Amino acid sequence: MSQALLPRAVYVPETSPPAGGALSRAKPKILGASISVPAESYSQSEILDRFRITDERVRSVFLSGSIERRHLVLPPDGPDGTPQIEAQGALLAKHRAHGVRLAAEAVRTTLKEVGADVADVGYLCCVTSTGFLTPGFSAFLIRELGLRHHTGRLDVVGMGCNAGLNGLTAVTGWATAHPGQLSVMVCVEVCSAAYVFDGTMRSSVVNSLFGDGAAALAVAAPAGAGTAGPAGSATGPEVLKFASCIIPDAIEAMRYDWDEQHGRFSFFLDRDIPYVVGAHAETVINRLLDGTGLRRSDIAHWVVHSGGKKVIDSVRVNLGLSRYDVRHTTGVLRDYGNVSSGSFIFSYQRLIEEGVVAPGEHAVLMTMGPGSTIETALVRF
Repeated sequence: MSQALLPRAVYVPETSPPAGGALSRAKPKILGASISVPAESYSQSEILDRFRITDERVRSVFLSGSIERRHLVLPPDGPDGTPQIEAQGALLAKHRAHGVRLAAEAVRTTLKEVGADVADVGYLCCVTSTGFLTPGFSAFLIRELGLRHHTGRLDVVGMGCNAGLNGLTAVTGWATAHPGQLSVMVCVEVCSAAYVFDGTMRSSVVNSLFGDGAAALAVAAPAGAGTAGPAGSATGPEVLKFASCIIPDAIEAMRYDWDEQHGRFSFFLDRDIPYVVGAHAETVINRLLDGTGLRRSDIAHWVVHSGGKKVIDSVRVNLGLSRYDVRHTTGVLRDYGNVSSGSFIFSYQRLIEEGVVAPGEHAVLMTMGPGSTIETALVRF
């Protein structure tokens, strides 16, 4: 590993409600979560065969990463029977069209799960890193879903795989300031709109890893007994605290570059990034738990970003976690690939559906991405 990727961490202070008064007592809660993926899914072998990739080095990258299937929006086949080459304009159009559809479906399902209507949504945060839109997804979703025109909104664009927890910070902050009102975050990543198929190992690593999908969370802070609507009782895990770590010396380790030859953006992943993330995982978790009276052994559940096999293994080893602790993380990677900013919600949903959480138990949510950045959140069921 190069010395440039052995930095001194710089920390962003964790977010917490202001002391005293009603706001400090109204802990925001995650009421429900849902996911949405394209109908089409492919095994790694099917993708290789469809693109007629015979290079053994590339095939090895696809077939050795613990991913079995991914949901993708691939282009139609051309005259030669292989998928057509998509120009950057076509990729952006795909990002918008399929992103709006997937995000809307995830939000609708989440609202149904928590017994809410679109008219109940007071704040909408949309997170994405796989395309650029102006106006952002939030504006298109307000129109698509029929949300109130005075709905507060925020678009978090370009922060990468860690950005889901950056968005959750904003959503819980709004919910804390507006007890009894519903806020929604949706992470929507059409990763197939950020692919370059040029046969290089750089592009092949990216193309072998990411999948398409959207995931939404509904959040509210209880407003007390007698409040109408799903935010009145606000049942779900409390969001207690956030802690972040950015590693500026590794700022180039995950990035988009403009590919002049192919006329589109190309994503780059440094091969050492799993070890960089792992090396800083313990420090940021210690900061998250500082002042809570909790130790790592007190954390019952770990919801970690499905960044790839090496990333997951590095985090697991450095934090002393078991394979069981990251079972949902590895399961999401196996079934969906890396779904970028929404991956942790995929894992969170599996944890909830498993039905093993008990009242009073704590969980850590953890995402990693460009910057290089580690984001964490502490929740209590």
